[in-house]
Order: sequence, then C-alpha cells, then structure tokens
Amino acid sequence: MTDETPTGLRRRTIALLSAAQVLSGLAAGSVVSIGSLLAVELTGREAVAGSVTTAATLGAAVAALGLSRLALARGRRTALSSGLVVATVGALGFVLASVLESFPLLVAGGVLMGAGSAVNLQARFAATDLSTAGTRARDLSLVVWAGTVGAVAGPNLVGLGGPLGRLTGLPELGAAFLFSAAGMLAATAVLWLGLRPDPLEVARAAEHGTSVETGVRRHVPLRLAVATLARFPRAVAALLGVVVAHAVMVAVMSMTPVHMAGHGATVTVVGLTVSLHIAGMYALAPVMGWLSDRLGPLAVLVGGLGVLVAAAATAAVSGPSTSVVTTGLVLLGLGWSAATVAGSSIIAAAVPGDGRVAIQGLSDALMSAAGAGGGALAGFVLASAGYGGLAAGAGAVAAAGSVGVLLVHARGGASAAAEGASART
Repeated sequence: MTDETPTGLRRRTIALLSAAQVLSGLAAGSVVSIGSLLAVELTGREAVAGSVTTAATLGAAVAALGLSRLALARGRRTALSSGLVVATVGALGFVLASVLESFPLLVAGGVLMGAGSAVNLQARFAATDLSTAGTRARDLSLVVWAGTVGAVAGPNLVGLGGPLGRLTGLPELGAAFLFSAAGMLAATAVLWLGLRPDPLEVARAAEHGTSVETGVRRHVPLRLAVATLARFPRAVAALLGVVVAHAVMVAVMSMTPVHMAGHGATVTVVGLTVSLHIAGMYALAPVMGWLSDRLGPLAVLVGGLGVLVAAAATAAVSGPSTSVVTTGLVLLGLGWSAATVAGSSIIAAAVPGDGRVAIQGLSDALMSAAGAGGGALAGFVLASAGYGGLAAGAGAVAAAGSVGVLLVHARGGASAAAEGASART
C-alpha cells in the first residue's frame, strides 16, 4: 500500500502516463507519414499508401481487447508495458522491411505497431482510474496532450533518417523507425518501473473498501461487455461519436501525404503538415477537457464532429495549395481532439466496476477498427474520386455521425426519465 495521498497518487500517475506518452508518441506520426511513403516506395502503387495505417489500426483494434483483458487480470502497469514491447518489435520490423524491400513484412510490422497505438489510447482511460467527477475530463486530456511532443516530432524524423541511414547503412525511410523503437523502449521502462502501485488496483480497492490486490485474475467476456454497454445509451452515443471521428480523421489524414506528394510537395513539407495536424490533435486537449468539464462533454463531442465537417470541406477544395490543405489538416486534428476527449470522458464515467475497463477496451477496439476501415477505403476512393471526393465523403460521414450521437443520447435521456417516473409510481 502507498503512503501517498489520493490526490498525490493521482497526480503522480498522470505524470508517469504523460511521460510515457511523450516517448511512445514518436511512433504515431512516423507510421502515418513515413509508413505511407515507404509503402508506395516498395510497391510503386499509390493505392496501397493507406495499407500501413490500416494494418496499424487493425493491430490496435485487436490489441485493445487483449490489453483490456490483461489490465483486468494484471493491472494497467503490465498491460501498457506489454503493449509497448510488442510495438517495439513492430518498429524494428519496419526497419527490416526497408532493408529487405518486403511489403508483407512492412504490413506485419504495422500490425505490431498497432499495439503501441492501443497503449496510447488506453493510457487516457488509465488516467481516469483515480479521477473524481470534477477532474475526469481534465485528467484524461492531460495524458492525451502529453503525446504532442513525440507525435509532432515523429513525422519529422524522416529528416534524421538520412544521416542515421548513412551512419548505419540502412535505407533513409527505414532508419527513421529506430527512433520510434528507442522511444517505445524508454516508455516501457517508465511505466514498468514507475507505475507502482497500480492505479486500477488502487481504484478497485477504494471502490470495494479493501486493500490493494495485485495479480488477481479477472475477466469480463466480450459478449458481456457488449451487453453491459447496451444498458448505457449515453455511453453508446459517445462511442458512436468517437468511432466516427476516428474513421474520418484516419481516412483524410492517411491520404494527405500522397495528395501533397502528387502536387510536388517535398518530404519535409509533408512531414511539417502532418506534424501540424498532430499538434491539432493533441496540443489543445487540455482545453477540450476543460470545456467538457464546464460545458458538458456532449456539447464538446457534437461540436468536435462539426469541426470535422469544416475540416473535410476545407481539404476538399484545397487543390494544390499547401496552405489550404494544412489548414484543413489542423482543423481535422482539432475536431478529433474535441470528439475523442469528450466522448472518452463520457464512456469513462458512464459504466461502473470492472465492466468499465472491458468497455474501454471495446471502445478502443471499435475506434481502431473504424480507423482501419477508413484507411483501407481511403486509398481506393483517392484513386477513383480524387482527394476532393475523399474529403467530401468524409465530411458527410461526420455530419451523419453528429446527428446519430444526438438521437442516441436523446433516447438514453428519455429512457432514464421513464425509469425515474416508473420508480416514483
């Protein structure tokens, strides 16, 4: 048991999770920008540019379910650290794929790298294990925000890939992933050594009025997690919003480097644009958390989807203009940030007990699966309808999603009112 106060332990946990986010965030931007360029380089086909992002998001979907089960059985520390080790292997797989010029190995590395994305997603929920109702969105958003440094730096590692490639004899694009591997190993050390006591075990002990237990095996089957989620319509509405936001963001973002390169943009300019987009995703996350606590998370969630509509419209008319497409990408990041922070805080608050952790894993799995679907379709839509058509379609999906969120949330409110009236009669 720890001698720290609950507030002190909560703050230390958030600091550790944030430090790990900074280090592991190097991989996120690298997969998007460098990974898509490497896929085109190895195959010579633009249609497969989104394959690496798709592989990573599919890997994240599978890993999210596994990591939530591992968290229930062994705690957040073991789950998050294990995911980062798997992602490190994936980063080294990218390096090897560039050396062997193997596209299948590149895709396999992307799947393993998805475990790192799953860790980054679940870290935001880990930040809420010890939160109070008044600090939940803010605590979650601080951990999301911490990914800014690594995620923004990631796309620009391609500039260091050249010197490192000459030093090591590795291809330029592949060498850049050595930085990703190093960052994830450092993040693993931070969590494995520092995340004691485990925040999830402490939260369980506080909830049940018992001492902290470690290594106690617990399991919530996926079927039970889905059934539990169905009992909380407002959580379903939030999940819908998060899933739509992620699918739209991945679809547009993953094809932007290819679109820009087709109009003559240099690799450096592409990396800067993706960095600004990722800054939009993470840099103002604490503002989104503060707004969620002040205005209510539903308003921020729907507002974020509205920003995504505006972002897609801007990207659709960007043409060869680097400044316009960059504006659209920044708005895309801001909309994703608002929807993800607000929607995740609703999910974290809505469901009690161990079912909450299982549903968090389900949420991340569906979010990643939607991103994989968006990334997979994006390449084919780009080839057939162009970047403008892709962006316009993504904007329509975001608009439909905002309507769906309001309808499902309203149904949840009506159900709650009906139950209250029944209880009084």
